[in-house]
Order: sequence, then C-alpha cells, then structure tokens
Amino acid sequence: MDIQRIDIDAYMADVGRRARSAGREMARAASATKDRALLATAAAIRREAAALAAANAKDLAAARSAGHDAAFVDRLALTGAVIESMAAGLEQIVALPDPVGEITGLRFRPSGIQVGQMRVPLGVIGIVYESRPNVTIDAAGLCIKSGNATILRGGSEAIHSNQALAALIREGLRSAGLPQDAVQVIETTDRAAVGALITHPEWVDVVVPRGGKSLIERIAKESKVPVIKHLDGICHVYIDDGADPEMAIRIADNAKTQRYSPCNTMETLLVAEGIAAAVLPRLGRVYADKGVELRGDARTREILAAAGIACGEATEEDWRTEYLAPILAIRVVAGIDAAIEHIATYGSLHTDSIVTSDHARAMRFVREVDSSSVMINASTRFADGFEYGLGAEIGISTDKLHARGPVGLEGLTSLKYVVFGHGEVRG
Repeated sequence: MDIQRIDIDAYMADVGRRARSAGREMARAASATKDRALLATAAAIRREAAALAAANAKDLAAARSAGHDAAFVDRLALTGAVIESMAAGLEQIVALPDPVGEITGLRFRPSGIQVGQMRVPLGVIGIVYESRPNVTIDAAGLCIKSGNATILRGGSEAIHSNQALAALIREGLRSAGLPQDAVQVIETTDRAAVGALITHPEWVDVVVPRGGKSLIERIAKESKVPVIKHLDGICHVYIDDGADPEMAIRIADNAKTQRYSPCNTMETLLVAEGIAAAVLPRLGRVYADKGVELRGDARTREILAAAGIACGEATEEDWRTEYLAPILAIRVVAGIDAAIEHIATYGSLHTDSIVTSDHARAMRFVREVDSSSVMINASTRFADGFEYGLGAEIGISTDKLHARGPVGLEGLTSLKYVVFGHGEVRG
C-alpha cells in the first residue's frame, strides 16, 4: 500500500482507533511489563546502531540536497553518541518510579467512606515534532512508562530515521506482550495528517507540539484536542541591588552563554540601578569576549559606553523577542517592583530568576512572578525535566491547567477520585 496515495482521513481514523484500543491495554499494564518493553527497545537500538545510521544517512542526504543549513543537519543527525543516548535515556526512564495507580490523600469522611485520588494515564497522546529523530524515542519511552498510547508525527525530513526507530519500538512492545499499536509513528509526510490528528478528540486525548513557534501556533489555533505547549521562552534574570556581584555575574553569564538555542536561555537581563554600575561593565566584557551582541536601554548604554563596551539601542520589540542566538537585551530598572512589572508585561510565562541575598525580596519574586518556573539565585538553564529530577521530558508547558513547567511522567497522567466504602448509603 502506498501511504502517500491513500485517503488521509481514513488512514488517521484507523490509527486513532488502534491507539484508543491499545491505550486501554496500556492503562492496565504492570510496571514490570512496561519496563521490559523499554529495556528491550534500548537493547534493540544498540544492536541496530548501524542500521539506524544507514536510515539516518538517507535523511541527512535529502536535507543537504534541499539546502538546509549546518545547524538543521546537526539536529537531524543520529551520531553514535546520539544513538547511545537514546538507549541510555530509556534505561533512565525504567529507573523512574511509575506514577500510575498511586493513591494519595485517602481520608475518612463522616459518612464512613474513604475518599482519595488515583493517578491514571491520560489515554492517547498525539505528539507533533520537527527535525530531531531522538524525540521519537524520548516521547515513546515516556508514554509507555506512564501507561499511555501515543501517535507520533515527526517531521518529513526525518521520515527514514523515524520509521527505523518505530520498528524497534514495536519490537520492544511485542517482546513484553504489549500492543504494538501503543506507539504508532505516522507513515506519511502529508501535512494533512497533522490536521487530522489534532481535530479528532474521539481518538486523541491531548496533543503535545514540539518545534518552532509557527508549528505550535498552528496547532494551538486549529486543535480541537487539549494542547500542552509553550510558544516563547522569553526568560529573564533580574539582578537585585542586594545581590552578591560575583554570583550575579556567574549566573547571568551561564543563563545566556551556556547554550543559545534552548527555550530556557535568558533573553533579557534586568539590573537594579543600585548595582548596575558595579556589575554591568564586568558582564559586558564577558559577553563581548563571547561574541554576544548587546542591546540596552539608555542607562545601560551609558554605563557600558563609559567602560568602552559596544551596546546597541534596545527597541520595544527587543523586550518581546526570543532570540535563540547570541543577542541579549539589557534594561536597568529602579528595583524589584519595576523588574516584576517588566516581566509581567513582556515575559512568556516560561522561566525567570532573581539574584539577591535579600530573603524577603526573593520570596516576593517567587510569589508574584507568574511563570512556570521561578528561581532564586540560579541560572534559568536549570528549567529542564532532567535537572528537576523528572528524567526525560515531553516538553515545557506554560499553560496553567493540568501540567505546568517541564512535563515528565507525572504530567502525562491525571487524577480521578476513588471511594472505598463498607456498605454505606446516603441518607
């Protein structure tokens, strides 16, 4: 059957029905069974490393022929190290506690019944992503461990890699006696498949988009299924005038320059007027040495100019921009009130950090800054599922319902009430 020529709606309906059926089996699967599937998949990945590299080579050749840049090709590549990291990642998921079936908050009521909440899988999770084929393994592993079925739609540029990985996942599921339909990788590159995936709540319970802003905006706009997402990572570090200067410089350097492309990289630096003259020249030299382009308000430019450091003029748009590049916007603010106001106006609810030795101000910041991760005296680069102890993550959510921040195993489950009675009836 030529998957490119069939009716997409019929194909996706069949995928959805099979996922729904598999989801019911996954929900009742024992932890040990799910772990066996993950370990078998990890072993298959290592065994088939050469075959995976060969499949990936087809995608890399096509990407180069299409004129994609080196960064794009790098994201697409399944090197030996990436292949090993996928296998090791599944083993790390096995080591995590299984949240499914946990009962919490159990308490007696005056009627005699006991009421608690049980953690249960979401059901069928649709995941739409771009470029990185290792996401196929990360997503499948988390969904298997959390007792969910999943429908994965990777980018067309990684079709050969993703299909090769899908075969290994099916092998792992089959060896553990779990339904192979618990993880289905869409076999067509037709973009209509995405539209079908996100508009059928009878087959899909939640959609997770991972990719560029345009992809996420499209899915958020068109989906008839709940979406776990974040659009921008406009992350801030605020250096309070009660900060230790050495700590402030170390954190502000790391938050921007440790890596430029992740969504938890600082894009705007806010500095209190009382400490700006002490830290900005030193930070400016650090950034200049690392090739970071600076854009600042009038006070920032004045301080940096006096130190002989180049700084362009920040526009209103700079405060709203996620650069994902060696560019940094800097603003000198009167104090914590102005910093919180700036973040409330321009932030994206992702990750924001305060550097201060003043406990009261630190606690004000974490209470009043309405982001999915708020930090005290730490780099924003820690906003990550692995660093939070969640193992792998399915993504970051800046929404306020269900899941918020890095979404790991627990974020792929929900709660239902359970009641234990002893023959009680309501009077």
